[in-house]
Amino acid sequence: MQADILQVSVEGAVATLTMNRPDKRNAMCEDLLVAIEAFFSKPPDGVRVVILTGTSGHYCSGLDLSEHVHRSSEENLHHSRHWHAVMEKIQFGGLVVVSAMFGAVIGGGLELAAATHVRIAEASTIFQLPEGRRGIFVGGGATARVGRIIGADRMTEMMLTGRKYGADEGLALGLAHYSVGEGEAMALAQTLAGKIARNARMSNYLMINSIARINDMSQSDGLYTESLAAALSQSTPDAEEGLRAFLEKRPPEFG
Repeated sequence: MQADILQVSVEGAVATLTMNRPDKRNAMCEDLLVAIEAFFSKPPDGVRVVILTGTSGHYCSGLDLSEHVHRSSEENLHHSRHWHAVMEKIQFGGLVVVSAMFGAVIGGGLELAAATHVRIAEASTIFQLPEGRRGIFVGGGATARVGRIIGADRMTEMMLTGRKYGADEGLALGLAHYSVGEGEAMALAQTLAGKIARNARMSNYLMINSIARINDMSQSDGLYTESLAAALSQSTPDAEEGLRAFLEKRPPEFG
């Protein structure tokens, strides 16, 4: 594996992961996927928030099709399931993940971004699902994530036509939460990551693990699950600190 294919830096409670395949617009090869999986399987102690970004003007241009061409149907099935497992680690592993996006956020790159919790798009960002124009189908979780964000009907049209969305259009659709100027995504990502890292650890964990799952449930099951999450959060020392800080009119200091 290329040693620097995923560059990792840690500052306090925030880790920054930079996908580093500039000659491929940071397309997702197997080595890069494995490197991302390794980080989220055993993150450094003390890290609470991750900023995920790319290099040389692009976030991630999707699956490296030079690897994809030579796989059998069975190999492609297992490769897709591997993607699903890694995206699950990103979405539900317990770390809050902020995407600082620019340039290509295409195919598997959009599937990757959709598994993260906060998405910031610079003006150069292009969102696209071009698989249908290449004779293939999404396999990294787009139907379960991108489809939930923009709706199944719009995703179908997006794949059929190869339609591209820019940053402001992506913001309107929910593919991004923030639209910023060129060169501004990382600064905002660092600001938001710092703010999120100061939240109570259990609150962050419950927000990223409960809300998406409750959205899959019936209303009655979801409301019951919400009550369980609320009860758990309110029994922690951080909840006591939050209440004291509110009553004392000071910022909380969570553990």
